[in-house]
This record gives sequence, structure tokens and C-alpha cells, in this order.
Amino acid sequence: MATHLITGAGSGIGAAVTRRLLDRGDELWLLARDAGRAKELRDRFPGVRTLVGDLAEPERLSWALGHQELPGQLDSLQHIAGVVELGEVGETTAKVWSGTLAANLTAPAELTRLLLPQVRLARGHVLFVNSGAGLRANPQWAAYAASKHGLKALADALRAEESGHGVRVTSVYPGRTATPMQEKVHRQEGRAYDPERWIPADAVATALLTALDMPRGAEVTDLTVKPTA
Repeated sequence: MATHLITGAGSGIGAAVTRRLLDRGDELWLLARDAGRAKELRDRFPGVRTLVGDLAEPERLSWALGHQELPGQLDSLQHIAGVVELGEVGETTAKVWSGTLAANLTAPAELTRLLLPQVRLARGHVLFVNSGAGLRANPQWAAYAASKHGLKALADALRAEESGHGVRVTSVYPGRTATPMQEKVHRQEGRAYDPERWIPADAVATALLTALDMPRGAEVTDLTVKPTA
């Protein structure tokens, strides 16, 4: 039985991965932003354990996790949570930049730092759900794309640093995926949302599990997932 810690388990890709791993009988620890959300996750996914820590405040994660029981080792640490606010550079405030970078980049870096000993102990795997925006930046996506470009850099550096410990690192770059975040993006774009046009969340979950299940001696470093035409 493998042990995993997942962020963003409440919806979309994170929920799909959580269901799949629970069906396999693995042990899951889910990060929740507050105690109320943690209870919701435990009720929704019976058998999981939860940790409370707000990714919007990465500077407080060390204190928060220091007051809770942590898993003894981790076969995977999966960074799936994220936020997005669209806007042209000339209209995007420092508050939006700070909030986007905190949740999408600084928090994954800090959470990885705090849990790296447990990942090393298991010779485990760190998986980052990035985005097509982590490879290119389109109009109105500057803050989000910058955070995801930074997340790619974090993953690449971590991979080089931790290979000697047997830790594998994967970045997955999904295109537009049928999730509540995508529905929000469509509202910001002023467009009608049709989930049938986009990648099913379960398909991205399959990509993550494919990387996770790769036999020892091989590593999926970067994996792009696109919607079919």
C-alpha cells in the first residue's frame, strides 16, 4: 500500500486522482485550507486523512504542519491545487500577482521543502500539475503563466537535485480541462462553457497515474495532455 499526499483534492483533477488511488487501496493524506474543508473531504472520501494548511499563505505552512501529525513517508507528493485570475498586464494588480504566485508556486515549493524528508525516505515521487500556460503565455494569462513557468523551473531544479536520493519528479501540462476552474475561466472570458469540448479530468488523472506507476529505472519528466480535435 502506497502513501500519497494530494493538494486540490476537492474538485476536478485532484478529486479524480483521489478517487482512483482510493479504489486501489492506497493511503491518502489530503491537504485542506481549513478545518471545515478538511471535514468535507473526510466525509466525501471515507478513509482519507487530512492536514490543514492554507496554500494562499505559504509562509504559515511550516507552523501549521508543525502542529499536526504527518505521514511517516510519502510515495508521492502531488501538487494539483491552483488558482487563476485573468487580466491584461496593464490591469493586473500586485495583489493578484502575489496571490497567484503564492498559491501556484511558492506554496508548492514550501510544501515540497517541508515534506521532502518523507519523500526521500520512500524514494518517492513529486508530481506537479502544471498547465499548457507553463510552456507558453497568451494575452490576459500573464500572472497565471508566470506562476506555471516558475513551477516548471521548480520541478526541473528539484529533479536534478534529488535524483541522487532516488526521488522522481514529473510535470504534467494539461490543456483546457473540464473542471470548475475552467468554468470560472470561461466566465472571465465572457464565453459559454461546454465541458464536452475539453479534456475530462479523469484523463489527466490517468496521465498522473501513468507517470506514478512507471517501473523503477525509468522516469516521466514532462507529459503534455491536449484535448482531441
